[in-house]
Amino acid sequence: MGRDFHLALARIACAALVATFSHAAIAQVPRIEIHPIRTVTISDRQFLTGDRNGTLVTVGGELRIPRLGVDKLPVVVLQHGSGGVGGNVDRWVQEFNAMGLATFVVDSFTGRGLTSVSADQALLGRLTMILDAYRALELLGAHPRIDPARIALMGFSRGGQSVLYASLKRFQRMHGPEGLEFAAYLPFYPSCVTTYVDDENVSDKPIRIHHGAADDYVPVAPCRTYVERLRKAGRDVQLAEYPGAHHGFDNPVLKEGPQPAAQSQTTRRCSMNEEPEGVVVNSATKQPFTYQDPCVERGPNVGYNAAAHATATQAVKDFLRSSLKLN
Repeated sequence: MGRDFHLALARIACAALVATFSHAAIAQVPRIEIHPIRTVTISDRQFLTGDRNGTLVTVGGELRIPRLGVDKLPVVVLQHGSGGVGGNVDRWVQEFNAMGLATFVVDSFTGRGLTSVSADQALLGRLTMILDAYRALELLGAHPRIDPARIALMGFSRGGQSVLYASLKRFQRMHGPEGLEFAAYLPFYPSCVTTYVDDENVSDKPIRIHHGAADDYVPVAPCRTYVERLRKAGRDVQLAEYPGAHHGFDNPVLKEGPQPAAQSQTTRRCSMNEEPEGVVVNSATKQPFTYQDPCVERGPNVGYNAAAHATATQAVKDFLRSSLKLN
């Protein structure tokens, strides 16, 4: 491998180890492992056409195993949003570990030299993180302490979009590991403004979307439309909406109530669809979409909502107890 590859891997390992020590002090889990995930960085068009010839990269994953032994455990894979791994991800990890669930946090940014894409979403293709999710599934499916039939996928905002569309059978055929599939999909406030080819043909596994009704960063309305299409197609999908909740409502690092994210880009007024040969076009202009399109704006709101967070937490825990067959 090249020198840059090894330097990137070293940076990931160092950063992850620092995080590990702080997490261990809080979570009291008996074992934490840092795993390199071999993946690629490609454009959305490459992803949509099945072209895997991108830039090889190693990203990091933190596996937390809640108890010692030799038994195989269920695990939740978590994918972050446009700001990277944040306080909400850590909070969910704490909740899941306390339930006896292993967790695997995927950091899709550090290994790519990114810390945030909130102000410039073009820095990373929207679909690249789906590749990271599939590679994490492949890694965990071979881990001696993980039950390959009980691996759930959860994500937030950009990560939530990755989780939602990782369920597409078309994408699984093109990029997913053979013989493995996630047991459940839990997207939090994902973007649903893009219609992909054959996007009603999703996994038979349950999809549970959680969204703030007051979200003006990634509005819920397009997800309502998509969920209705999926239901008509007979898919196992549900959308939970939380009144008064804004984007990032489950992130206790944020202040309660709406606050502006002045430089963050939002596609809330955009509508896109995939055309032949993997081209995503602006549905209004019929031209290939870019983040310079007039529909792209800045200055949406984010904000914590304790009541919505508590309700969502209970709903997710109840769902995972049932779907992953926890004792």
